[in-house]
Amino acid sequence: MARSQKRPQLLLAILVVLVTVTYQAGKKTFISIQEISMSEFYVSATMQFVTSQFNKESDDQYNFRIVRILKILKKVTDHLEYHVNLEMRRTTCQKLEMTNCTFQEGELYKQINCYFSVYAIPWFERYKILNKTCHDG
Repeated sequence: MARSQKRPQLLLAILVVLVTVTYQAGKKTFISIQEISMSEFYVSATMQFVTSQFNKESDDQYNFRIVRILKILKKVTDHLEYHVNLEMRRTTCQKLEMTNCTFQEGELYKQINCYFSVYAIPWFERYKILNKTCHDG
């Protein structure tokens, strides 16, 4: 007799778990946020995207290059989000040049500090800058 009463409770428990899992699958679930190093997988490709986008959108006639990454946070949800503080400097290469780019010195020297928030699905090579703030360093 006791066994037959437990079956509906077990079925109800399974149903509640299935509904909860299905509901959570439809929501963007926060998993983790942590500080990471430049050597972590996908960071290099993300920084190349950031530099490329910055140079495309910049009104400066010279390209900029990352000098130093101050801090990288990685937020994991249904995608990755990188929150990066970095320093960039103006190079000797103009917009269409990409090789042998040394940093400008003297009168054309310029260093900026930037914060980028980057949406990334690097395994599909999908990136988007969500937020960008730069100021003279």
